[in-house]
Amino acid sequence: MPTATRNTQSRMTMRALRSSALLAIAGLVLMLMNPAPLDAGDKKKKGTAEAEAKPVNVLDAIDYSKVVWPSPPAPTRIKYLNYFCCDKYVAETGKKKSSWMDRMAGAESAEQKREEKPLFALWTPYGMAVDSKGNLYVADGKVGAIFIFNTETKDVSMIKHGVQARFGDIIGLAIDDSDRLFVSDTKLHRILVFNKEHKVDGQIGQGVIDPGGMVIDNENRFLYVADPAQDQVLVFDADNLTLIRKIGTSGKQHTLTESGQFAMPTNVALDGDNNLYVTDTFNSRVEVFDADGNFIRAWGKAGDQPGKLFRPKGIAVDVDGHVWVADTQQDRVQCFTQDGQLLMWLGTHGGLPGEFQALAGLYIDRNNRMFTSEQYPGRVQMFRYFTDDEARAQIKQRQAETEKKKAQGTKPAAADAANAAPGKSSTAAKPQ
Repeated sequence: MPTATRNTQSRMTMRALRSSALLAIAGLVLMLMNPAPLDAGDKKKKGTAEAEAKPVNVLDAIDYSKVVWPSPPAPTRIKYLNYFCCDKYVAETGKKKSSWMDRMAGAESAEQKREEKPLFALWTPYGMAVDSKGNLYVADGKVGAIFIFNTETKDVSMIKHGVQARFGDIIGLAIDDSDRLFVSDTKLHRILVFNKEHKVDGQIGQGVIDPGGMVIDNENRFLYVADPAQDQVLVFDADNLTLIRKIGTSGKQHTLTESGQFAMPTNVALDGDNNLYVTDTFNSRVEVFDADGNFIRAWGKAGDQPGKLFRPKGIAVDVDGHVWVADTQQDRVQCFTQDGQLLMWLGTHGGLPGEFQALAGLYIDRNNRMFTSEQYPGRVQMFRYFTDDEARAQIKQRQAETEKKKAQGTKPAAADAANAAPGKSSTAAKPQ
């Protein structure tokens, strides 16, 4: 082969080798800069394994239908049902915003999706009430709104500040037998009245400084309002909204301890005889008055043991006349007789069902549902109260079941004895 031809082929071979080397180096650099394609499959498998190995939340493993008080075998008196909180909206991370091309193509924009977001969440729920349809109303001063929950579907609507009314710091709620709603506002020193269409129908400002918990005597048409700043309970005509009388003495700066006096009364409730129960918060006691405002009795002592009270707030009376008291400092709900004897209690500090954090309000409706409000997590819990008659029925049912089991246990023994009698055996007798 001629020398010139051999030189030409050598140069072409060297160029090809140089090109191959350059391509290999470039590929290596690209792989180092973007290693994802190499281990994408491994990452996917790893992610799947991690998802499968994710620990189960203990709250998801609880059978809430069995959360009752007291514990079996005692008859159930309180059963946990549900809770309401309106979880705050958390925006999705890493989600691409709508571009002009998406909008031209008719894709849904962020503005269009905004209405789907739960823009409000319970923050500091306190006063509660239930209307004739069973809807739960919750006052939240920090949000500046009244949440209205359908207790069956958990759908929620609102009476908002700046929309239906102007609110400062709303605390207490009360609903009368015609579904008129009374809302106490401690910042604006007034009580707003809404009709059943949630339109403002009137207001009370006479004699009010720091209105708090409220309750309505539908029979006598009284509206009772606890006013902690004045150390008094104010009694209004629920129809014409005029002041009738005051219970307690004002101007003593929460220092009175005598019977019939208050030191920071916060909440009120009525029993079946329309007697008034008042949580005298700074005195750690409950005081009772008749419908004319006359003092009947007081009970409760400061302490942290069951049966003692320490800064009681919410109060309610069930259909059997038991008095339920929410103790803020102990995060405990206690049940007493009308004379102050402890019957049972539930709760401690915590976030599980039947536990509380900054417990404040307490309400029992005509359907024997008990509601509690907590201000730290912004939560309302719903329980079912079992009446005395229902408790007695539970005891009778268990006694009947026990007798039945005993009877079933004696029948096989009797049958065996009969079969073992002479001439009754189905098996041939073996020779001795």
